[in-house]
Amino acid sequence: MTKLYAVEDCKIFPLLSDPEGGTASYGEGIDVPGIKSMEISGDVEVKELRGDNGLLDSDASISNVTVSYPHAKLSLDVLKALLTSTVTDSGVSPAQKSKWSMKQGAKPLPYKIIGKTPTSGGDLVGGDVYFTLFKCVMSSFPGLGLAEEDYRTIENEARAVPLISTGEWVDVEIHETAAAIPTTATP
Repeated sequence: MTKLYAVEDCKIFPLLSDPEGGTASYGEGIDVPGIKSMEISGDVEVKELRGDNGLLDSDASISNVTVSYPHAKLSLDVLKALLTSTVTDSGVSPAQKSKWSMKQGAKPLPYKIIGKTPTSGGDLVGGDVYFTLFKCVMSSFPGLGLAEEDYRTIENEARAVPLISTGEWVDVEIHETAAAIPTTATP
């Protein structure tokens, strides 16, 4: 058990394959720059059995898990990992240009996300906590654009589903010793 304070890193890993009965594979980690928060929430569907003018039983199941992760800096590589699109780099300094392009027919792409928070206080000095969702798909278009006389935060939201290969859905890991999120994802 530990307190949770702040978020210091977040990476997404494109899901390359998720074969039934096999092992999921992922691409290289992509930093989500300027991560501001990572909120994981879900819905529980409750069914009640009623009879004899009363409640006889009740059962519940998790029907939806979502994650939202606003970040302070625009990353064209993150956008490319979220949906079918391209990033083109051209020119040399000081006239370099990077361009993200999305075309008709673009579709959301699956990915893994890992967020990391340092722990503080007397709970676990020097440790950290990882939150992992193994298969996410964008559930709303990223909040892009500009703001008048203010910074614009990029808003990302996704729905998490269990992996076909293993059924893994969400993990929370408490580490006694803090470590950076790896750049390669293991299943």
